[in-house]
Amino acid sequence: MFQLAEIRHMVRIPPWLFGQTLNDAVIEELNRKLANKVVLNVGLCIALFDVTSLGDSYIFPGDGASHTRVTFRYVVFRPFMEEILEGVIKAADADGMHVSLGFYDDVYIRRDSMMTNSRYDETERSWVWDYKIEDDLHHLYMDIGERIRFRVVAEQFTDTTPAGPNLAEGENTVADRKDGKVPYIIYGAINDQGLGLVSWWTSNSAGQEEEEEMEEVEVGETS
Repeated sequence: MFQLAEIRHMVRIPPWLFGQTLNDAVIEELNRKLANKVVLNVGLCIALFDVTSLGDSYIFPGDGASHTRVTFRYVVFRPFMEEILEGVIKAADADGMHVSLGFYDDVYIRRDSMMTNSRYDETERSWVWDYKIEDDLHHLYMDIGERIRFRVVAEQFTDTTPAGPNLAEGENTVADRKDGKVPYIIYGAINDQGLGLVSWWTSNSAGQEEEEEMEEVEVGETS
């Protein structure tokens, strides 16, 4: 889930930080600029791990700040493909589900990545897995607020550098975010054993344990 990314960057140190050591000033500027932000094709920056090298510092004409070439390592959030994660269902529509990890919200499970016989219930505004056991059909609802386990199957980075006037009001909806207006999107799948609502498999495991205990008791009584 978390990785160490090595990055090289020209760090601008403003004049009011000249009273600090160069290393301390670089650390302050790197955290101010990167913490809780997405770097294209790198991931969501969490915290600075260390500074591995500091190059020469330069002052350019017309700018009173110093500029230093820095190589550093940053802790980033970027799950690897096929990694299993757990989150909470935040929203749902006919295209799929929006999942939150608590510290990161741009996770989506598309309709083609769900179990066979899954459908969207317009009335309940949630997805349902119609699970059939022999002649019995069970409707397993995936309600908002439920914990869900999924497999990471894809990621999408988007350059969101401003290129024009501010977005019009109403363009920050969930549907718009799925269209690529966020810098980093994770796509998950739940079409496999052990995936889906955590409660499904927790209950199943508890039931199996009870059956095993009953079998042990019966064996003990007959012996």
